Amino acid sequence: MEIFKCFFYFNLLTTFMLSAVLAIDPYSEALLSLKSELVDDDNSLHDWVVPSGGNLTGKSYACSWSGIKCNKDSTIVTSIDLSMKKLGGELSGKQFAIFTKLVDLNLSHNFFSGKLPAEIFNLTSLKSLDISRNNFSGTFPGGIHSLQDLAVLDAFSNSFSGSLPAEFSQLEQLKVLNLAGSYFRGSIPSEYGSFRSLEFLHLAGNSLTGSIPPELGNLKTVTHMEIGYNLYQGFIPPQLGNMSQLQYLDMAGANLSGPIPKELSNLTSLQSLFLFRNQLTGSIPSELSKIKPLTDLDLSDNFLSGSIPESFSELKNLRLLSVMYNDMSGSVPEGIAELPSLETLLIWTNRFSGSLPRSLGRNSKLKWVDVSTNNFIGSIPEDICVSGVLSKLILFSNKFTGGLSSISNCSSLVRLRLENNSFSGEIRLKFSHLPDISYIDLSRNNFVGGIPSDISQATQLEYLNVSYNLQLGGTIPSQMLSLPLLQNLSASSCGIKGDLPPFASCKSISVIDLDRNNLSGIIPNSVSKCQALEKINLSDNDLIGQIPEELASIPVIGVVDLSNNKFSGNIPAKFGSSSNLQLLNVSFNNISGSIPTGKSFKLMSSSAFEGNSELCGAPLKPCPDSVGILGSKGTRKLTRILLLTAGLIIIFLGMAFGVLYFRKAVKSQWQMVSFVGLPQFTANDVLTSLIATKQTEVPSPSPAVTKAVLPTGITVLVQKIEWEKRSIKVVSQFIMQLGNARHKNLIRLLGFCHNQNLVYLLYDYLPNGNLAENIGMKWDWAAKFRTVVGIARGLCFLHHECYPAIPHGDLKSSNIVFDENMEPHLAEFGLKHVLNLSKGLSTTTTKQETEYNEAMKEQLCMDVYKFGEIVLEILTGGRLTSAAASLHSKSWEVLLREVCNYNEMSSASSLQEIKLVLEVAMLCTRSRSTDRPSIEEALKLLSGLKRIEDYKTSKEGK
Repeated sequence: MEIFKCFFYFNLLTTFMLSAVLAIDPYSEALLSLKSELVDDDNSLHDWVVPSGGNLTGKSYACSWSGIKCNKDSTIVTSIDLSMKKLGGELSGKQFAIFTKLVDLNLSHNFFSGKLPAEIFNLTSLKSLDISRNNFSGTFPGGIHSLQDLAVLDAFSNSFSGSLPAEFSQLEQLKVLNLAGSYFRGSIPSEYGSFRSLEFLHLAGNSLTGSIPPELGNLKTVTHMEIGYNLYQGFIPPQLGNMSQLQYLDMAGANLSGPIPKELSNLTSLQSLFLFRNQLTGSIPSELSKIKPLTDLDLSDNFLSGSIPESFSELKNLRLLSVMYNDMSGSVPEGIAELPSLETLLIWTNRFSGSLPRSLGRNSKLKWVDVSTNNFIGSIPEDICVSGVLSKLILFSNKFTGGLSSISNCSSLVRLRLENNSFSGEIRLKFSHLPDISYIDLSRNNFVGGIPSDISQATQLEYLNVSYNLQLGGTIPSQMLSLPLLQNLSASSCGIKGDLPPFASCKSISVIDLDRNNLSGIIPNSVSKCQALEKINLSDNDLIGQIPEELASIPVIGVVDLSNNKFSGNIPAKFGSSSNLQLLNVSFNNISGSIPTGKSFKLMSSSAFEGNSELCGAPLKPCPDSVGILGSKGTRKLTRILLLTAGLIIIFLGMAFGVLYFRKAVKSQWQMVSFVGLPQFTANDVLTSLIATKQTEVPSPSPAVTKAVLPTGITVLVQKIEWEKRSIKVVSQFIMQLGNARHKNLIRLLGFCHNQNLVYLLYDYLPNGNLAENIGMKWDWAAKFRTVVGIARGLCFLHHECYPAIPHGDLKSSNIVFDENMEPHLAEFGLKHVLNLSKGLSTTTTKQETEYNEAMKEQLCMDVYKFGEIVLEILTGGRLTSAAASLHSKSWEVLLREVCNYNEMSSASSLQEIKLVLEVAMLCTRSRSTDRPSIEEALKLLSGLKRIEDYKTSKEGK
């Protein structure tokens, strides 16, 4: 019994001692409670432990833990910094009550989610609260007005929603307010104009609407204000000119309209002004020249008119001047060339004319000049590269003349784009003096003298295009194809002679375009070393010999055009097993033998093989040695007789049926057009099946789609269209074009059946539904990625491999269907145009034809935009549909984190692919069509054949 009493008293004593420890160290207890709520996969808080048997002398154990700071006596916690520890979970906030002396709380760069606990606002001594780069959601909790000592509130890049809290304006000590990169809606509260101490205001990248409150002009202490990338309505308030201390103003991408207020010239401390990507109109106020400290001025991507003010020559500190993508005109003032600090001049896509200032580059260290797509004349200024730092010179699509002497030794050049001008003379670029040049486009000029032989010294060169310099001549330099980084060589229509050089080391090259020249000789077998080659076009030359089997062995080869040469021999059978081959054009050569029977060849048109009298096999005529139903050579005569007899019988039967149908109704005569290489059936088969089959409406905004089973047992989708008699010819021609468009990611158009009033389009029936039906199912990332790439390949074929190009016209998730292997196929491509043509909307005049071509270009661009939206649907399981425009206002970090939450990642490579696909989707859904990639570029980005950074550089810098 005594033993039990002793045990009882021992437990009691232990409990008392533990209580004593906890009572004198509430901070450790609270922080351990906080730790228990957190997800800490990296064990970042491993040292948050209370040592056993330790002697507590009034100090807090927490003061020795990582991220914790205390007062000098180590008795009171004054700072908690958990930033960048990869922590997650939701915070209850119950632990914060004890931290009455806490001055700094930093939870940034983690993965916290859920609502921000309002208990944080009980930390009344707090001076700095940083919760940036997390995923806190919901409305921002009320009660922050109790933090009267708060100087810094950083909530950048979260997922807050609802309205901006007006009570922030009650924080009299607040100097930094960063609420950017969330989902805040509604207007900016007018109360935000009453901050007394605010220096930094960042509200960009939300979904704010309404007009910008003129009360913001009362913020006399603010030096930095970013409120762009929202969806405002109305004008820039002229009252903003009263922000006397403002040094940085960014209102880009904010949907603002109207003129630029001249009152902004009162911002005499301003160093950076960004108003790009709005809808601003009118001319640039010349009064802006009063802002002497101004270093960065970007007014691009608006609807500004007029000229560059002459007074801008007074902006001696100006480093960046960007007015690209406007409707400006006139000449560039000579004074711009006198600006001593100017580094970047971007004025492309306007209507500027005249010559560039002759002294441009002489007085400043120019790094980037882009004046493309204007009406400039004259030559390149002599001193444009005299400073030795010019890296990008972009002059394409103007009327420049003269030679390249002024840049021949410009050793700093990285990108040079001079295409579509009237430059002439020899290509006087000393490549031994251009160590960093990576991109050169000199196409569509009047250069002569051939490609310089020293181009092999341009070891960083990735892209070279000299096409359509009709008198260029010369030969291909012997070492050119061995440049280690060269990816694209285009020299079409240049009058180049001689043999193809050896492909000694061409592991990077993906595109070779040397068509329409005078090349002779053979294709070297060393072409097999070009393992990244996707496209080679050698058409319209004088090449001879056999097609090398090594060409067929290249794993990613997709397009091979050898037409209009003098090739002989057989087509290598190995092409039949080439999985990526889309086109092999050998037309008009001396090719003989049989066409390989691989899957790729079933999708090719007969036009790719015509002009070779000894060539046979599908899609051309059958080969003489092939065995038919009645035998081979020995029975040919009998076969002909039997076929002739059968033909006569068919003719007589046809005549009999024709008389019958004619008697019934002349207007009801039906004709069937089936495409070569596809199942053959008759109009009667179709009509009988439509009557016998219960019509099932397939969800589609287009005309009724019926599933029918033909007498042969084939299930097809039949789409009914009404047409006018006058449109039959032009519609039929376009449908034939659609039927000849064969690709593994396009649904097959099997044929069409028509009379004078109706046409039925017959498509393959694919059994696994469409993307809209499957979007919500649980996919692994590999399946999603395969679907995205498949859609891109199908669309790329329509845009870039069909001549003329075929816009889809109605790309959406319900028009992407899956086969038995869940491979995506584009359905209803070109149907929108068929419907327009069927109503008689065809071109008849030159004006109409021009309008038609412009409309087609717009449709191609819209296809790319719709592709981007579909990708976003796939990335988010259908949660984001038609929301691309608003997504561009979100911060990249928030958007990526949300998308990653929607997808299951099996590896680090999955994360990289998700990031890549999201970036491509955002590029494709840019508001201006000229900012979007072509679908061919998008496919290269997705396939890793082109880097996002390189694309952005080429698009931004040309």
